[in-house]
Amino acid sequence: MKAMLYNEAGGPEVLEYVDVADPSPGAGDVVVEVGATALNRLDVVQRNGWFQMPGFSYPHIAGMDVAGTVVEIGDDVEGVAVGDRVVIDPSLAGVAANSKLAERGELFGDLGVIGATVDGGYAEMCLVPASHAYAIPDHISIEQAAAFPTCYLTANHALFEVGELQAGETVMIHAAGSGLSTAGIQLAKKAGATVFATAGSDEKCQRALGLGADHVFNNRTGDVAGWAREITQGAGVDMVFDHVGTALFGPSLFALGIHGRLVNCGNASGDEATIPSLGNIFHSGIAILGSDPYRPDEMGPLWAAFCEGDFETVIDSEFALKDAAEAQDKMLSSDFFGKIILKP
Repeated sequence: MKAMLYNEAGGPEVLEYVDVADPSPGAGDVVVEVGATALNRLDVVQRNGWFQMPGFSYPHIAGMDVAGTVVEIGDDVEGVAVGDRVVIDPSLAGVAANSKLAERGELFGDLGVIGATVDGGYAEMCLVPASHAYAIPDHISIEQAAAFPTCYLTANHALFEVGELQAGETVMIHAAGSGLSTAGIQLAKKAGATVFATAGSDEKCQRALGLGADHVFNNRTGDVAGWAREITQGAGVDMVFDHVGTALFGPSLFALGIHGRLVNCGNASGDEATIPSLGNIFHSGIAILGSDPYRPDEMGPLWAAFCEGDFETVIDSEFALKDAAEAQDKMLSSDFFGKIILKP
């Protein structure tokens, strides 16, 4: 099969479009013919060598968000058949012992992730545990399915499992044009929260309104905390959903009201952040919460809710697999809104 892989850290020039051996399933696995793979920032971060997950090794085939058609199944597989259209939970937590990808499920240790620590969807085929393959209903396209796993599972876990967002609360969501935030805006709105969305351009702010955001603000041209307090008549927001990190960490803390909580699940702008006022933290009872990995049992219910609900799948653009370097450059430029898709 054809795959896009790399053997060393570096820029887009390290990506190679080459022939590799077809994957073969273990007893509890299936092989999926990839129909679409959605890009994530980790694809580029690991390629550049800025950060690599425990268990990462070369050569590496990226691509965490995979959807396609089952073309081969292992001897023990039940409930999944050749010809089924499926979307994959990329986390390797909860994988059965009869899978080739077993024993990589330590949530707070060397957690395996398809496309991050083992071969992923930047290829014509991908090996996955049968337990992590979920049927795609007829009304959902392969591209829509590929846009779901990482952004929806991460956002849902951060907002509700960690942050305990409730109906009637206010939540500020940064980087409104990212796949993670387009999911977060919709999930928070459907849960009955008032959504404050920020982005780096007026155009992205306007598009966030179309996804359900109640208030929008260009975070590169004004005072984020002042804006939030003005809209809330001085009270501040109940929660900030943050995966930006360094650039907006201080303003996010000042935007929070009494007993507000900042839930962090990413570090897109850097891994170091400064708390500008400890007095504000303890006086207001502010909580800073790290969003840990989602659990295996979260995929099924959330996927069902996505398929049954009125969610808008925001796809910015599609690229051929052989043009993965161009697709990754687009992601780094931040000149996109929603998910970027690769198709073999």
